[in-house]
Amino acid sequence: MKYNRFGESIIARLEVGEEILASLAELAEREGVTLAEISGIGAVGELAVSVYDVRAKRYFDNTFAEPMEIVSLLGTVTEKDGKPYLHLHISAGRADGSVVGGHLKRAVVSATCELVLHTAFGKIGRFYDPETGLNLMDL
Repeated sequence: MKYNRFGESIIARLEVGEEILASLAELAEREGVTLAEISGIGAVGELAVSVYDVRAKRYFDNTFAEPMEIVSLLGTVTEKDGKPYLHLHISAGRADGSVVGGHLKRAVVSATCELVLHTAFGKIGRFYDPETGLNLMDL
Protein backbone atom coordinates (compact mmCIF):
# COMPACT_ATOMS: atom_id res chain seq x y z
CA MET A 1 0.00 0.00 0.00
CA LYS A 2 1.13 3.47 -0.86
CA TYR A 3 -0.57 6.61 0.44
CA ASN A 4 -0.28 10.34 0.97
CA ARG A 5 -2.05 12.60 3.42
CA PHE A 6 -3.37 15.94 2.19
CA GLY A 7 -4.78 17.84 5.16
CA GLU A 8 -7.83 15.91 6.32
CA SER A 9 -7.82 13.51 3.34
CA ILE A 10 -5.76 10.38 2.78
CA ILE A 11 -5.36 9.01 -0.74
CA ALA A 12 -4.21 5.38 -0.89
CA ARG A 13 -3.39 2.83 -3.56
CA LEU A 14 -3.44 -0.87 -2.81
CA GLU A 15 -1.48 -3.26 -4.97
CA VAL A 16 -1.97 -6.78 -6.31
CA GLY A 17 -2.54 -9.32 -3.53
CA GLU A 18 -3.36 -6.85 -0.77
CA GLU A 19 -6.54 -7.40 1.21
CA ILE A 20 -8.65 -4.24 1.44
CA LEU A 21 -9.97 -4.46 5.03
CA ALA A 22 -6.59 -5.42 6.52
CA SER A 23 -4.84 -2.65 4.60
CA LEU A 24 -7.39 -0.03 5.69
CA ALA A 25 -7.21 -1.15 9.32
CA GLU A 26 -3.42 -0.85 9.22
CA LEU A 27 -3.64 2.60 7.61
CA ALA A 28 -6.21 3.86 10.14
CA GLU A 29 -4.10 2.61 13.04
CA ARG A 30 -0.86 4.06 11.65
CA GLU A 31 -2.41 7.46 10.89
CA GLY A 32 -4.52 7.67 14.05
CA VAL A 33 -7.80 7.84 12.13
CA THR A 34 -10.72 7.76 14.56
CA LEU A 35 -13.44 9.04 12.25
CA ALA A 36 -13.58 8.96 8.44
CA GLU A 37 -15.66 8.36 5.35
CA ILE A 38 -14.16 5.91 2.84
CA SER A 39 -14.74 5.54 -0.89
CA GLY A 40 -12.92 3.51 -3.50
CA ILE A 41 -12.73 1.83 -6.88
CA GLY A 42 -10.48 -0.82 -8.40
CA ALA A 43 -10.41 -4.51 -9.18
CA VAL A 44 -10.55 -7.67 -7.08
CA GLY A 45 -10.14 -11.36 -7.78
CA GLU A 46 -11.45 -12.68 -4.46
CA LEU A 47 -14.50 -11.23 -2.72
CA ALA A 48 -16.49 -12.20 0.37
CA VAL A 49 -19.62 -10.21 1.19
CA SER A 50 -22.59 -10.76 3.43
CA VAL A 51 -26.17 -9.62 3.82
CA TYR A 52 -27.61 -9.16 7.32
CA ASP A 53 -30.99 -10.56 8.29
CA VAL A 54 -32.27 -8.51 11.25
CA ARG A 55 -34.93 -11.07 12.23
CA ALA A 56 -32.42 -13.93 12.34
CA LYS A 57 -29.65 -11.63 13.68
CA ARG A 58 -27.12 -13.23 11.38
CA TYR A 59 -25.20 -12.61 8.20
CA PHE A 60 -25.63 -14.69 5.05
CA ASP A 61 -22.28 -15.02 3.28
CA ASN A 62 -21.39 -15.07 -0.40
CA THR A 63 -17.90 -15.63 -1.81
CA PHE A 64 -16.60 -15.10 -5.32
CA ALA A 65 -13.27 -15.99 -6.94
CA GLU A 66 -13.26 -14.31 -10.34
CA PRO A 67 -12.14 -11.04 -11.96
CA MET A 68 -14.40 -8.19 -10.82
CA GLU A 69 -14.38 -4.41 -11.03
CA ILE A 70 -15.23 -2.47 -7.88
CA VAL A 71 -18.23 -0.41 -8.93
CA SER A 72 -18.55 1.20 -5.51
CA LEU A 73 -16.78 0.83 -2.17
CA LEU A 74 -18.26 2.98 0.60
CA GLY A 75 -18.05 3.04 4.35
CA THR A 76 -16.90 4.56 7.60
CA VAL A 77 -14.13 4.36 10.15
CA THR A 78 -15.21 4.75 13.76
CA GLU A 79 -13.85 3.21 16.96
CA LYS A 80 -14.65 0.16 19.03
CA ASP A 81 -12.64 -0.91 22.07
CA GLY A 82 -10.00 1.74 21.29
CA LYS A 83 -9.29 0.36 17.79
CA PRO A 84 -10.41 1.46 14.32
CA TYR A 85 -13.75 -0.09 13.38
CA LEU A 86 -14.35 -0.43 9.65
CA HIS A 87 -17.86 -0.71 8.24
CA LEU A 88 -17.75 -1.05 4.45
CA HIS A 89 -20.13 -2.07 1.69
CA ILE A 90 -19.04 -3.01 -1.82
CA SER A 91 -20.58 -3.54 -5.24
CA ALA A 92 -18.50 -5.41 -7.81
CA GLY A 93 -19.16 -5.96 -11.51
CA ARG A 94 -18.69 -9.37 -13.06
CA ALA A 95 -17.61 -10.20 -16.62
CA ASP A 96 -21.23 -10.75 -17.70
CA GLY A 97 -22.21 -7.27 -16.49
CA SER A 98 -24.06 -8.43 -13.39
CA VAL A 99 -23.21 -6.87 -10.05
CA VAL A 100 -22.84 -8.53 -6.65
CA GLY A 101 -22.34 -6.86 -3.32
CA GLY A 102 -23.08 -6.44 0.33
CA HIS A 103 -21.27 -5.92 3.61
CA LEU A 104 -17.54 -6.33 2.86
CA LYS A 105 -15.88 -9.21 4.69
CA ARG A 106 -12.82 -9.77 2.46
CA ALA A 107 -11.50 -8.50 -0.86
CA VAL A 108 -8.14 -9.24 -2.46
CA VAL A 109 -6.89 -6.73 -5.02
CA SER A 110 -6.21 -8.17 -8.47
CA ALA A 111 -4.90 -5.05 -10.24
CA THR A 112 -5.22 -1.93 -8.09
CA CYS A 113 -7.55 -0.28 -5.60
CA GLU A 114 -7.77 3.49 -5.22
CA LEU A 115 -9.13 4.69 -1.89
CA VAL A 116 -10.01 8.07 -0.42
CA LEU A 117 -10.45 8.60 3.30
CA HIS A 118 -12.04 11.90 4.31
CA THR A 119 -11.13 12.17 7.97
CA ALA A 120 -12.91 14.30 10.55
CA PHE A 121 -11.78 15.61 13.90
CA GLY A 122 -13.47 13.67 16.67
CA LYS A 123 -14.32 10.17 17.72
CA ILE A 124 -17.44 8.08 17.38
CA GLY A 125 -17.59 4.77 19.19
CA ARG A 126 -19.78 1.72 18.69
CA PHE A 127 -22.18 -0.08 21.00
CA TYR A 128 -23.91 -3.42 20.68
CA ASP A 129 -27.64 -3.05 20.07
CA PRO A 130 -29.51 -6.19 21.20
CA GLU A 131 -32.60 -5.25 19.17
CA THR A 132 -30.77 -5.41 15.82
CA GLY A 133 -27.76 -7.52 16.87
CA LEU A 134 -25.41 -4.94 15.34
CA ASN A 135 -22.64 -2.64 16.57
CA LEU A 136 -24.22 0.78 16.01
CA MET A 137 -22.63 4.22 16.00
CA ASP A 138 -22.76 5.75 19.47
CA LEU A 139 -24.02 9.24 18.68
